[in-house]
Amino acid sequence: MKRQDANRYSIFVSSVQKELATERRAAKDFIAHDPLLSRFISDVFLFEDIPARDRKPDDIYLSEVEQRDIYLAILGNEYGWKNRDGKSPTELEFEHATKTHRERLIFVKGNDDTAREPEMVRLVARAGRQVTRRRFSDTPGLIREVYASLVEFLENRGALRTTPFDGSVCDGATLRDIDKSKVTAFVETAEAVGRLKLKGSRASKAILQNFNLLRDGRPTNAAILLFGKNPRRFFNNVQVHCLHFHGTEKRKPIASQQPYEGTLTEVIDEAVEFVLGKIDRRVGTHAESTQAPVTFEIPRSVILEAIVNAVAHRNYDHNGFVQVIVFADRIEVWNPGELPPGLTPDLLRQPHGPIPRNPLIAEPLFRIKYAEKVGTGTTDMIEDCRAAGLPEPDFEQRGPHFVVTIWRDWLTPEVMAQYNLNDRQKKAVVYLKTHGKISNKEYQQVANSIKKTATRDLNDLKEKGIIRQVGSRGPGVHYVIAKKRDKKGTLGT
Repeated sequence: MKRQDANRYSIFVSSVQKELATERRAAKDFIAHDPLLSRFISDVFLFEDIPARDRKPDDIYLSEVEQRDIYLAILGNEYGWKNRDGKSPTELEFEHATKTHRERLIFVKGNDDTAREPEMVRLVARAGRQVTRRRFSDTPGLIREVYASLVEFLENRGALRTTPFDGSVCDGATLRDIDKSKVTAFVETAEAVGRLKLKGSRASKAILQNFNLLRDGRPTNAAILLFGKNPRRFFNNVQVHCLHFHGTEKRKPIASQQPYEGTLTEVIDEAVEFVLGKIDRRVGTHAESTQAPVTFEIPRSVILEAIVNAVAHRNYDHNGFVQVIVFADRIEVWNPGELPPGLTPDLLRQPHGPIPRNPLIAEPLFRIKYAEKVGTGTTDMIEDCRAAGLPEPDFEQRGPHFVVTIWRDWLTPEVMAQYNLNDRQKKAVVYLKTHGKISNKEYQQVANSIKKTATRDLNDLKEKGIIRQVGSRGPGVHYVIAKKRDKKGTLGT
């Protein structure tokens, strides 16, 4: 076996490669990057990772099966190529794993067996008579099932002495602490958005079991956070703290602050509404639609994604809270924890696979369309900000917190640095971001300057395209921040 010590395991992934190429790769990438599983899984074998020159079409790699601890099969509709005896590589690999007493984990895509080739129907049935089959409908569903199966395997082997937070039994909780109406509402919403087709029991306990939210009949931490009557009773750090500052710094007085508590969907909704209530909006006309549309200065989708990511992927072993802070020029979302291994802030700007820290929490959020779980959340945020004429969000690690910054205007610190402004002008821009407009007289007060200097500074700001003048003469003349920007939030022309 390709194992370095008693607590390091290796996996052989078996499936029809062309039909299930995406699922195979997603499973390997998830296992390799998951903070927990990567500690115990040393190697995941995929046929396609072998250099092309070393591949032989007739090889079934039975020796590779024998060298691994775990045989992981993903079964779909196609049976695949057959040898002279009428057996596919997948079936031969399953037989060899059985013969050599490998741990076998079987995942079957879809519930409609009539769509499968006859040989695959027989293989699915045969595997089901020997081991427990787990069904999935899409790649995120497969990841959830793989995660649950491998955690169970590690626990049974004694390798995992502490269960991951989301899969651990919630200390002191029973099924009486589950709000059945919330479970029902979840199912109805998931079905309405087309991400759940429930054929079995609709009882709350059955739903929780279906999403691996029960252990030995007791609610897990994820179950209480998602569907609990009072999650705060069990978790002091489950709140989301929302704050609003009129300026661009975290400085008293605080204009508004509100701690929200409840289930994860409740705190997400409340935090999103808090932000939307503090930023600018434009109400359209009935000519645009039957209901007058409302457009926010920052797209709602961007705010939702940032808050969902913070709540779903945070480190719940950390005692800190998620913080959502509204400043005059930006929104910051602070998440206790760090990015999973393999991810960096720069990689968040590129397409990447889903690496959920708490997959048992992320899965239900995906089902009700709060999250996508395909690794496009941060890239979607970037595109939505560009489409709204805003700078791209910033992603950075600040000590024990991961922080997402969503800019409300194009004058970010990086852009400001390119203009070589004097201290008086910098103060005026900060004042503009807070108050929305500035007159020559107000400039003199803010910058502690005489009228001649204020006029010169304001004209320079106009020439650089930072501000524009409103009015031509008289006491009503004032200045506002210009809308001059390009899609990247850098200097426009």
